[in-house]
Amino acid sequence: MASNFNRGGSLYGGAAPYRSQEGLSTRPVGGSDEIQLRIDPMHGDLDDEISGLRKQVRQLRNVAQDIETEAKFQNDFLNELQMTLIKAQAGVKNNVRRLNKSIIQYGSSNVVHVIAFALVLFFIVYMWSKMTRR
Repeated sequence: MASNFNRGGSLYGGAAPYRSQEGLSTRPVGGSDEIQLRIDPMHGDLDDEISGLRKQVRQLRNVAQDIETEAKFQNDFLNELQMTLIKAQAGVKNNVRRLNKSIIQYGSSNVVHVIAFALVLFFIVYMWSKMTRR
């Protein structure tokens, strides 16, 4: 097959135009950086390859959209979980504050009660051990 290419390659920085084994060839377009692609009609299986590539591109686009949907769902779920955690932390903080306040108000009397109970219990055990020795 004959081709009418500018073999000088001045538009490509000295490189010659490219021709593949599958019948694709490039040629310079007058005065621009564009490349024209010419497909030889002898290779009819290129249409099948192009159709296959379109199908693969469509599948990749669908996968990308599924990934985007899943990422949005996961992001929303994490945001919701973070808000729940912040609310739980605030609740725990409030309960600790209330507990500290009640310990300060009523804790000293509770400590006195525990010490008095321990002393009474110690006294009873002491008296019982004295009586059983006799």
